[in-house]
Amino acid sequence: MALQLRKINEQVMVITGATSGIGLTTARMAAEQCAKLVVAARSADALDQLASELRRTGTQVATVVADVGNPADVERIGLAAIERFGRIDTWINNAGISIFGRNEDVSLDDMQRLFDTNYWGVVHGSLEAVKHMKARGGGTIINLGSELSDHSIPLQGIYAASKHAVKAFTDSLRVELEKDKAPISVTLVKPAAVDTMFVAHAKNYMDKEPSLPPPVYAPQLVAKAILYAAQHPRRDVFVGGAARALSAGNFALPTVLDRYMRATMFKQQQSDATSAPNRGDALHGPNPQHALRERQGISAHVIETCPYTALSLRKGKVMGALLGAGALYAAWKLAGRPAARTWSAGRLRQAL
Repeated sequence: MALQLRKINEQVMVITGATSGIGLTTARMAAEQCAKLVVAARSADALDQLASELRRTGTQVATVVADVGNPADVERIGLAAIERFGRIDTWINNAGISIFGRNEDVSLDDMQRLFDTNYWGVVHGSLEAVKHMKARGGGTIINLGSELSDHSIPLQGIYAASKHAVKAFTDSLRVELEKDKAPISVTLVKPAAVDTMFVAHAKNYMDKEPSLPPPVYAPQLVAKAILYAAQHPRRDVFVGGAARALSAGNFALPTVLDRYMRATMFKQQQSDATSAPNRGDALHGPNPQHALRERQGISAHVIETCPYTALSLRKGKVMGALLGAGALYAAWKLAGRPAARTWSAGRLRQAL
């Protein structure tokens, strides 16, 4: 069934994790396009500051202090949107957190807490959105997955597991809604590494301070993809050619990708700086030091434009398939060279 989605300037949009990183960038970009916003996060002070900023530009905005791992909090987000604006057009499940460290070192309590946010937050938000959208003419649910939705990575195993779970839930929900002929679009957005507060917010079990493996993309690229999906039904969207290439490589060349992970990912995810004993994080609660920051400002080069993502969005399924096939062919060609087998995924990642 063809879905007719509203333009951003006609939409009521819910954004979780709205006070930093991708959520903050998306909120500001949506406000520039005159959307009505319901922004949710755990920090009341940060939400108040964000709301004041957006209202000065004429944006209509409601705030909800909420922990997405708590279903009662998520229900309050939905009720606030209905009470203030009468409907929800797009619900963006963005809130997320990571943990750096070997699986055997991470406590079960921290693992469960991460899943409360990354997985159960998506489940709670999606089901709340479905409830209201079914009753009020439909809409769009956009869930933030990751390039790690399709393959895993050492030292962030529990984060990758949560993003695998988000993909499985999102895909099953989409098919169920299609079976019901519900006028609801469900999109999974899968970014590559992004320059946000991701590392600063993550809990760290390593001796060294965490770092993001290159290439690293700008959060504005993800926000643009989210807002595009809010207006155009898409099954999934890769942000960053590296994300698409690694997904293709995991499908066709999993052993090569494993070799690449063993050879590079332990070093690339650890900086030269020693991790401080009292290092803060945002796993169990908000970190006020990092509120209202879109980017951490990493020292590595940040990619501000991505031809792959732009083409895949504008040209639809056929172009996305062709680009994916091109990434897969490049990986295959590199893997076919004996001296390059271990490094093929890394070279392709850097090229994209």
